[in-house]
Amino acid sequence: MGMTMAEKIIAAHCGRREVKPGEYVWAKVDGTGVIGLLMRVIGPLLEELKIDRVFDPERVYCTEDHLAPSPNLEAAQDVSALRAFVKKYGITHWFEFGRHGILHQLFPENGYVVPGDLIASVDSHSTSYGCFNAMGVPVMEESPYVIAKGELWLRVPESIRFELVGELPEYIVGKDIILKIAGSHGTDVAIYKSVEFVGPVARALSLGSRFSMANMGVELGAKCALFEADAKTMEFLAGRIRREPQPVIADPDAVYEAVYTVDVTGMEPQVALPHDPGNVRPVSQVSDMHIKIHQAFLGSCTSGRLEDMQVTARILKGRKVHPDVRFIVSPASQEQWRLALQAGYLDVLSEAGCLVCHSTCGPCCGGPLGLLAAGERCISTSNRNFQGRMGSPEAEVYLASPATVAASAVAGEVTDPRDLLASGGG
Repeated sequence: MGMTMAEKIIAAHCGRREVKPGEYVWAKVDGTGVIGLLMRVIGPLLEELKIDRVFDPERVYCTEDHLAPSPNLEAAQDVSALRAFVKKYGITHWFEFGRHGILHQLFPENGYVVPGDLIASVDSHSTSYGCFNAMGVPVMEESPYVIAKGELWLRVPESIRFELVGELPEYIVGKDIILKIAGSHGTDVAIYKSVEFVGPVARALSLGSRFSMANMGVELGAKCALFEADAKTMEFLAGRIRREPQPVIADPDAVYEAVYTVDVTGMEPQVALPHDPGNVRPVSQVSDMHIKIHQAFLGSCTSGRLEDMQVTARILKGRKVHPDVRFIVSPASQEQWRLALQAGYLDVLSEAGCLVCHSTCGPCCGGPLGLLAAGERCISTSNRNFQGRMGSPEAEVYLASPATVAASAVAGEVTDPRDLLASGGG
């Protein structure tokens, strides 16, 4: 019997010819990531277990992104503990402030993720690595064991398949498609499942769009979310990767729990309303509601890449952010920040009235920068709009694509970006 992408990766990492859904296996990991925010948990556990070495100092990757730079004493202590961890265990790949980025963007940029990998990393959005045909599995409490032994115990997930077909509208990106899926199929459609995104539209999507979709696979409940590797994948990874890629595709006779067809023909930009990533409506319906906003945010591990800043600059050129709106922009890594600077996008954003800051998860997760007060509304490119996610539980967060966020920042209310793109700008 054939295997799905996830089944092939798991089998290759547990030394078996095949695995089946429901089986429990021990699998060797290719790498794991650590952030300072979790050192208050990981550090004491490593001490309690008397762990005196990690499984491979070359494959434990460390940065601090959630609370960067440290906004308070507790966060400073976490980062201090991470620095001590790096020195104690001889960690090779450590990214200090100024050389860092959001872990899910930073690690692939530095070659720590390649097709066919099994990466067990802290943070729920480790599903992002499926963009590169790698199985990214979030870990939390089991992280100390993974760090020490380089192994992960898991149940082989069932797989579901989303076949993306149709004519891709010009202004539709991966964020719109994943929001459409969440709205149509629910945020529980893939609980502990492996999700595969395939089909002609999946192949047509940019790598950034695929990244956004894999990143938000966890918002469907997924254990992992995978794309096939292709020329776009390998072009990005060229000159970066540190080990031989082992790309996987599903066998023709692979068995899926469910197969869904998603036709993007005629799709509008999508918006998730509070307080659920699955509370999704087309932007034309939302714009008719004239929802005033107080803040816009471009960034997070879901967005904040060069193409996201490019479309934002296109909308903002020759325009100004609405006087009642603050627009915070945080590139996903220092590399993306520099590329946007070189392309002139940051000048356009600054001239329009954006606050362009460093790479950080802060505004997305209710950390430093951009907390919302009671009664405020934010439209964001991030991945979650749970109640209280970005500040006050009496605030509201709307999720949308970079173009929709930029257009809304100009209009002062949730707005269809096609209106501004069609009327000119830069």
